[in-house]
Amino acid sequence: MHEDVTQVLFTQEEIAETVKRIGAEISRDYAGKKLLLVTVLKGAFIFMADLVRAIDSEVEIDFMEVSSYGTEAKSSGIVRIIKDLDSSIEGRHVIIVEDILDSGLTLKYLCKNLNSRKPLSVEIATLLLKKEKQEADITCKYLGFCCPDEFVVGYGLDFSERYRNLPYIGVLDPKVYS
Repeated sequence: MHEDVTQVLFTQEEIAETVKRIGAEISRDYAGKKLLLVTVLKGAFIFMADLVRAIDSEVEIDFMEVSSYGTEAKSSGIVRIIKDLDSSIEGRHVIIVEDILDSGLTLKYLCKNLNSRKPLSVEIATLLLKKEKQEADITCKYLGFCCPDEFVVGYGLDFSERYRNLPYIGVLDPKVYS
């Protein structure tokens, strides 16, 4: 365990099993359909890489980068699109692949933005859900884990671009970001 992590919440093995389960659910639900996974960079890139390999259906990927945190530990509430999609989503089934859903404000904005582009459907797959923190009414069709209201890092999740490479998800020591 990294010295700045106080507790491991989800091990590498638990994450792998959960990603496999979500991939099987998506494969079942989209069998015979063309699917586009939209990954929210940077935090979800590792989840996305593992998830796409766990899906048996035809799948394409695209990337967006949005920011509401900057270098802070708490969302600013202001969402900026830093990198938009490279292709049109009109008439396509889309799943937004997200690392963590806490307040839901960023995802609410993203769903509204993508739905305005006339896809056939937009669903959400999130690895982590902080149910207590949710401010926006967001429903995730594909959910990995419910997560306590802690600042978590690892498996793509970061604080100031650090800790993404940890193979597990753990609680970051508050002294690091206080």
